[in-house]
Amino acid sequence: MFSPSADHFHRAPCHGVSTNVADYFQTRRQFLNRTGMGLGALSLATLLDPKYLVAADAPLPPKGALPGAAGPLTPRPAHFPGKARAVIHIFAQGAPSHVDTWDPKPTLTRMNGKTIADGIAMGSPFKFSKYGQSGLEISDLFAKTAAHADDLAVIRSMWTDIPAHEVATVFMNTGSLRIAKPSLGSWLIYGLGTENQNLPGFIALRGGGLPPGGSTNYQAAFLPGVFQGTSINTTAPSVPLMIQNIRNTYVGKAEQRRQLNFIHQLNEIHAQNLQRDAALETRLESYEIAFRMQAESLDAFDINRESEETRAAYGKSEQGKQLLIARRLIERGVRVVQVWHQGWDHHQQLQTRLTQKAGEVDQPLAALLADLKQRGLLDSTLVVWGGEFGRKPTKDKNGYDDPGRDHNAKAFSVVLAGGGVKGGTIHGATDEFGGAAVQDKVHVHDLHATILHALGLDHTKLTYRFNGRDFRLTDVAGLVVKPIFA
Repeated sequence: MFSPSADHFHRAPCHGVSTNVADYFQTRRQFLNRTGMGLGALSLATLLDPKYLVAADAPLPPKGALPGAAGPLTPRPAHFPGKARAVIHIFAQGAPSHVDTWDPKPTLTRMNGKTIADGIAMGSPFKFSKYGQSGLEISDLFAKTAAHADDLAVIRSMWTDIPAHEVATVFMNTGSLRIAKPSLGSWLIYGLGTENQNLPGFIALRGGGLPPGGSTNYQAAFLPGVFQGTSINTTAPSVPLMIQNIRNTYVGKAEQRRQLNFIHQLNEIHAQNLQRDAALETRLESYEIAFRMQAESLDAFDINRESEETRAAYGKSEQGKQLLIARRLIERGVRVVQVWHQGWDHHQQLQTRLTQKAGEVDQPLAALLADLKQRGLLDSTLVVWGGEFGRKPTKDKNGYDDPGRDHNAKAFSVVLAGGGVKGGTIHGATDEFGGAAVQDKVHVHDLHATILHALGLDHTKLTYRFNGRDFRLTDVAGLVVKPIFA
């Protein structure tokens, strides 16, 4: 069971650091020396960002870590062979309408304008068609993505606990409604590490402002801070502005390395003679990642290095840019990439606004699936698309003459592809109007357990001891949706 604690901390020793207690005088000078180094380390801690100075168990690679592991991000074996090695999560924040995209409801269309249980029925203004050999029914809003119908698995029976955007968004990302808990991406790199030590293991690509819940959605919480997501604003006009403060224009790499080695030496002396400080360890790891990123970061985020044909396939929308970056990051060994696509909250003008929003991602998503397949990466990359909840089958009473749909926690759809998923699959069902999941219901905890399973992780064994209790992403729930796997 993955349950590191402060009593079993491991870290590869830094070169040139004496860790022999006998090196110190066994006199009052020893006391002053040890006290001095302790105060020195505390002084160093005050210079660091206070948000990292939180109580947490010391980081340790889980049991089964590779021999001689150099740090907490080193790749580690899964619980069992998983088909996927990486995840691209496209978060359609705002709650897209399932009955207009992935869950056709002909009865709702026939009842359009008539009174049903929840109000006035609103049939979908969009046509659904059958695609691929599987005959998967998909809205024409996603006509380009639908060309990959035989690679898609649609869970039509999703449900969540609370239909409030911020709470449900954080819940979808962390599995927690109340206390701050680690995000899905943080759990994944805690359990598996990452394949490229020169880039963060978990990267969140967002456009403009923070999503509801802010950085809570990609935080590490009580996990060591090295496992938190790195947020990148992809709307920046250039790559150097997108990933600011990585390149040091004042000090060369050799001097940076010398300074980092010196800080590590101070930290090792402090650890040997007093104790390890989890927050300080985390901060030093972040320095190391930032130093190593100088070698690869500009290249990884620069889509201009792609051919014109490839860039044209993804299109010119912000989502096209994000998904192309996501493919480049996955290709370079990043474990988790989350792509934020906000603006799906359509209480009014559903037909116009949903058409626009789906149009921003349909072409890029289709291009991503084709690109991953062409490069031999789709089988090892789990692609997930979905929001935090669904919409009601009735007209929103605040929509007036051009209505949309209100919030609905009882039903929504999530789409998966790659990573061992059985394509052309429909799992679960909602009622005849799409108001509630009624068959093979899938809760958020179940979805999380399923994503972990795709990467070879048993959600009941991926745990972390904090404040005397073993925590996990799925709390005390979660069932793997096995029918969607080949």
